[in-house]
Amino acid sequence: MNRQHAEVFQSELYRPLTGEQVKKIADEALRVLEKGGMLVHTRTGREALRKAGARVDDSSGLVRFPRSLVEDAVASNPSSITLHARKPGYDVVLEKNRVHYGTGGTAIYVLDPDSGERRPSTIEDVILNARMVEQLQNIHLFTINVFPNEIQSRDHIDINRFFHSLDNTGKHVMGGLYSLQGCRQTVEMAEELAGGARELAGRPFVSFITLIISPFKIDDRYGEMTCYLAGKGLPVVVPTEPICGTTSPVTLAGNVLTHIAETLGGIALVQSVRKGAPGICGSVGSITNLQNMDHVGGAIERAMINAAVSQLAQYFEIPLYSTGGTSDAVELDIQAAWESAMSSLLVAMSGANYIHDIAGLMEADLTVSYDKLVMDNEILGMCQRVLRGIEVNDDTLAADLMIERGPGAHYLDADHTIEHMRNEFYSPLISSREKREVPGRIPAAAAARNFVEMVRRQESGSLLEPRLRQRILTRFPEIVKPTS
Repeated sequence: MNRQHAEVFQSELYRPLTGEQVKKIADEALRVLEKGGMLVHTRTGREALRKAGARVDDSSGLVRFPRSLVEDAVASNPSSITLHARKPGYDVVLEKNRVHYGTGGTAIYVLDPDSGERRPSTIEDVILNARMVEQLQNIHLFTINVFPNEIQSRDHIDINRFFHSLDNTGKHVMGGLYSLQGCRQTVEMAEELAGGARELAGRPFVSFITLIISPFKIDDRYGEMTCYLAGKGLPVVVPTEPICGTTSPVTLAGNVLTHIAETLGGIALVQSVRKGAPGICGSVGSITNLQNMDHVGGAIERAMINAAVSQLAQYFEIPLYSTGGTSDAVELDIQAAWESAMSSLLVAMSGANYIHDIAGLMEADLTVSYDKLVMDNEILGMCQRVLRGIEVNDDTLAADLMIERGPGAHYLDADHTIEHMRNEFYSPLISSREKREVPGRIPAAAAARNFVEMVRRQESGSLLEPRLRQRILTRFPEIVKPTS
């Protein structure tokens, strides 16, 4: 549980698109951006894009992206981006088909760990989620996954979410943003912690999520934050969330095309502001519940879409922030298990670089369950074992050992067994493998609950240097102190 490194594997085991289909979608995305364009409501963004060669209509905000502009942006965007961690061994390298997992979603509810009832999330939940992620080894970074409902001012949300996250986990912290002022404050705080702006840009232990609003719109608030972060040279995700049949064509192919075209528009904006800035593609969309037109979180088609976008991101050689592990279940039941497991495995097998939302979320991304966070960590351990694959060489085949032992022999006392027995299989954290009759057998659900309670009981000291922490609290009085 407390190993000081995160296992990382590469994968291209699941490819929903052929090579020809990938190229077709890539070409059409460039054509859509050139002919159809995007609405860009940030003045800073429009000016940057105009200087880069875009055709800009200031009266409507419509920006058309010449193919060469987008291709130049793809070429200048880093193909490898490291999200650094303050905890040794947990740097996350987004490149090619390397796979990492994390939380996310900015849920507005949690299942209360005492009552089990759903309630609005608070700063205390930001803290407890960060502490949980710190101890769950298959969750590689912390994307801030709950909203502090008690914070009344939009300008104070960002500094509170990021401070309390950094205070309670040494893994990389990523988060969405709510205001330009809050964004600037959070960057200033991170620079203070890093020892300066250059130091933070050189080893960024925070990264940020802005949004493309489907279909094909960059609004003023998120656009200005994107430009600010790009100018700072900090990692910024430009995700898009098209929904089949409402904000994208109803077909999966149309949704994938919308995804890649929109997020490439975001990358073009980042690179227009600052060549070489670390822009990260984003893939969050899903399908529509045709009975009520709601967004669906646990559909298998969502995993297929994100796996396809993963192929497109690898084609363009741009790091990808993807989505998996979500569920529409409103109880921690078998539906939550199968939806989370299926999508987690499929998207991981596609080689998506960073899969967010993959632990703890349920109820179409509205609610975080602490017990599910632990259960999903178990699922991710199994995914990791699948991605690791089967190692085949003379030693692992053990043909000579078979010949030596001969028919009818056993291998329990063989040196080969002792050498490989601890690293060949996935060792579960909470899964029960004992027979029903074994005294003290703990079912998985109870084991997950026990883990949550263990973390809650532990003394929760700050992970920040005390004098630096106090300096931050003095400089930013907007930061709310926890009640416990």
